[in-house]
Amino acid sequence: MSRIQRLFCFLILLNPFWIHVLYFLFISSFGFWVLLILNPKLAPKKLDLFFTSVSASTVSSMSTMEMEVFSNSQLIVLTVLMFIGGEVFTSMVELQLRKLKLKFSEQKIACVENDFNNNNLELGVINNSFDIILKYDSIKFLGYVVLGYLLIFNFLGIALVLIYLKRVSSTAREVLKSKGLRTSTFSLFVVVSTFASCGFVPTNENMIVFRKNLGLLLILIPQALIGNTLFPSCLRFCIWSLGKIMKKKKEVIGFLLENSEEIGYLHLLPKLYSLVLVGSVLGFVLIQFVAIGAMEWRSSNNGFSGLNWVEKLIGILFLSVNSRHSGESTVDLSTLSSAILVLFVAMMYLPPYTSFMPIKSIEEEENEMEGNRKRRSRTKRAKFMDNFVFSQLSYLIIFTFIICITERHNMKQDPLNFNIFNIVFEVISAYGNVGFSMGYSCGRRVHPQSNCVDKSFGFSGKWSDNGKLVLIVVMIFGRLKKFNMNRSQRAWKLL
Repeated sequence: MSRIQRLFCFLILLNPFWIHVLYFLFISSFGFWVLLILNPKLAPKKLDLFFTSVSASTVSSMSTMEMEVFSNSQLIVLTVLMFIGGEVFTSMVELQLRKLKLKFSEQKIACVENDFNNNNLELGVINNSFDIILKYDSIKFLGYVVLGYLLIFNFLGIALVLIYLKRVSSTAREVLKSKGLRTSTFSLFVVVSTFASCGFVPTNENMIVFRKNLGLLLILIPQALIGNTLFPSCLRFCIWSLGKIMKKKKEVIGFLLENSEEIGYLHLLPKLYSLVLVGSVLGFVLIQFVAIGAMEWRSSNNGFSGLNWVEKLIGILFLSVNSRHSGESTVDLSTLSSAILVLFVAMMYLPPYTSFMPIKSIEEEENEMEGNRKRRSRTKRAKFMDNFVFSQLSYLIIFTFIICITERHNMKQDPLNFNIFNIVFEVISAYGNVGFSMGYSCGRRVHPQSNCVDKSFGFSGKWSDNGKLVLIVVMIFGRLKKFNMNRSQRAWKLL
């Protein structure tokens, strides 16, 4: 057996959680090494460069550096990190590993085909083997669909942004020219970032400088939805549409649509769940849209001042969509009212596929009973470890507690910037892989410093090295939270 075959066998047998951990650690470390070789315009601290690499790989867009210090080649590297770190891409890799795992059943399938002719096998074994074949073909087909989904929507978004910049908006072109950014690089970077729900933008001010470029905002809004919160619903619709066209794949597509839970692909949801998810996502957007409009429409101290009513509507819609997981913003968040910021905290905390579904079908009850039987059959060690699994909120409290310790000096010397709400906001943003930040202002310092200069990066850029290291762990933990969400709060009961 060759080394490559041994590696594949190792990955197949390894727990999916550890595969993800190794994957993100590897691409973050490799990305850091490449960024370090490609010297930026200003030499940053190595920790800040590693922080940026982790932030791009985990699609968190937490920033401790100004984006305009990166060279064109470094922006391309960050684009690649966001692309291969996005949920759609990593889920496609998961499908390939699942396909390889099923491929190990080929010997059994071959035996079935040979023995079937000799009538030496029981009917149950034959049917089971045929199910393996159909499941293998379905996962293989699903992998192609996800790949096509990823490439087509990214390519379409890049093409639309390029057309808009070159043919429609001269003001946007002037902004890029003044910042030394290439149009092609900006288009590639911002579309990949938005689709992957990262939120990085190669300008220091994020999307604030484009708040009047309504065409650009309208192009990016669908990208943020179809790449994250509406991905399962859009994927199911694409598979259903292909079923109407590809008659030869009718059996495989039918199996995919009717046995989504058996496939085991997190993003292929049942029909009812997919429909309810659309309503839930749009409902969350509507709630924020109404709240922001009511609280900020007539305010003269926020980023919406100076805009006409159409620009305000599009800006509010853009902010409402991005608050879930994309993290791009057309306003300075620190200027918004406290009520809106609290609403953003709630939205950032919610998982991407949160939905309101009061109906509990018989199938779901049967699946839950089956899940309970599987949990009862776990080993004693697994049951023992489950006693020490906390809820997601508990982990966030622990992380916030540790950061308050690492930043205790800053909290005493600079209490207006380093207040507890700003820290909680930053931690939940990192956990949700959103990228929203309250920023840092020298004007809010209680004890002014003559050498203090406002920088266009996130609040965490002013944290200590220990605080940044904790936030790196939070970003990786947030990217992997799907492995812990179904195991939380079993032993701990609040009565």
